[in-house]
Amino acid sequence: MEQQDLNKRLLLALALSFFVFIGYSYFFPPEKPTQTTSQVTSTAHQTPTVDKTNVTTPSTSAAATAASAPVQTASAALITVKSDHFIMTLDAYGRISQVELLEAKYHDEDGNNLKILGANEVKPLEVRFSDTKLNEEAFKTPYVTSGSKTVDVSKGPQTVTLTQTLSSLTVTKKITFKPTGEYHVTVETSAPTLYFITPGHRPVADESMYMLVRGALVKGADNIINTIEDGDAEGYEKFQNAKIASAFDRYVASMFFDFEKGMNVSILKEANGDPLIFVQGDESLALKAYIGPKEDKILRAIHPELTDAIEFGWFSFLAKPFFKVLLWINDYVGNWGWAIILFTLLVKFVLFPLSYKGMMSMNKLKDLAPKMKEIKEKYKGDPAKMNVQMMEMYKKHGANPMGGCLPLLLQIPVFFALYRVLLNADELQGAGWILWIDNLAVMDPYFVLPVLMGASMWFQQKITPSNFTDPLQEKIFKWFPVIMTVFFIYFPSGLVLYWLVNNLFTIAQQYFINHMYAKQKALAVAAHKKTKD
Repeated sequence: MEQQDLNKRLLLALALSFFVFIGYSYFFPPEKPTQTTSQVTSTAHQTPTVDKTNVTTPSTSAAATAASAPVQTASAALITVKSDHFIMTLDAYGRISQVELLEAKYHDEDGNNLKILGANEVKPLEVRFSDTKLNEEAFKTPYVTSGSKTVDVSKGPQTVTLTQTLSSLTVTKKITFKPTGEYHVTVETSAPTLYFITPGHRPVADESMYMLVRGALVKGADNIINTIEDGDAEGYEKFQNAKIASAFDRYVASMFFDFEKGMNVSILKEANGDPLIFVQGDESLALKAYIGPKEDKILRAIHPELTDAIEFGWFSFLAKPFFKVLLWINDYVGNWGWAIILFTLLVKFVLFPLSYKGMMSMNKLKDLAPKMKEIKEKYKGDPAKMNVQMMEMYKKHGANPMGGCLPLLLQIPVFFALYRVLLNADELQGAGWILWIDNLAVMDPYFVLPVLMGASMWFQQKITPSNFTDPLQEKIFKWFPVIMTVFFIYFPSGLVLYWLVNNLFTIAQQYFINHMYAKQKALAVAAHKKTKD
């Protein structure tokens, strides 16, 4: 196949892959599977440390018991924990029944606080026993507390003690709450018995249709980060001495962590295939925990390694460093909109040498288009000879038929990685930019940015050299700005801002390179004339 046709086909393939990756997932969000087939995925692109044990082991038996345990609906609040940032309630079963986020950026359209735990889902701090009869009794026996029913942690940590008296066992939960959403829990039983405690089903604080990663995240003792997405749990995944076990949604998470001794973590499979995390305990278990927004500053203050719980999906290897650079820029400029613009400028600066070569090559190919047409006509019956002639012509004039693709090839992973960052970074919630943009995490309410983005893409096409010989390919690319505008209407305005600014910088680059090419051409013509004279 001729190299120039390969170039154009590659561009078309990239455009189609964009629609498959972004568009299809938006307009046709995946349904939760009811099948038992599933898989475990690793964000580190390595095989997770999964221990498939014999069905007679205590932990597997306990998993079967836990899986069949009833999901108790929340009862009246036993304890209410208040902070400047949240209100947390504990119910009669010793579980965190609800967490309300108080900051204005989490409010809904009616000004109501965001409640991050599903009403009918398994709650954090629920304990399940491997002994079936004991488990059944525990789900019918409430906890009691001798302390105050309301705890204010706004000025410092506060500790509560909950006690559950069963026929053969007494369970004591000692919980120390902190103002940030961090808490420490110690579970003690009056006699040795195998039990499991969970950070709960993942929070259900976001119902958007974007292609998001939701489910369970476990950072193992080997520092590999494993994610088990909703619908993908197998039910026998085990991680010995894990450092982090997080049930997470788009912006929020409920997690346990222990960076010293580690935790023995089991993943159960719920009826719909969603993962449910359990940590094994025996007589006495001490855990550190957190529930709330996955905000870098909060997690880093608790423990720097806890920022690994911020999940960006497939492109984490690029998304995480991008996120760090954006955080660094934002610390200096104090505005996420300007941070995105400066980041875009930085990306364009890094890629400029390749863009320069690619755009120069496209200009040369445009000038060579008549000669290319002549060679095609002359050797249309002999493709092999035609390709040889084409390659000789490219070599003679210093044109690279693939040169225009390289900048685009590099831009695609950059875009997808930034797509993940701007879609998942809690910091963008409520972050304004200018005038009408008061939240970069949601769509532009007046569609100004998407329309400008589409117009800039159309104008970019007008000034970019092209040499299409296939009318169908040309039509597809002419409609590309319109299609992109439709897709981007509902995207977070922060992402649209990036793409708009990227287009504007590309237009400026194209003008500069077109000028430089015209100058080189004029010099070459002058030199040729001088040689002839």
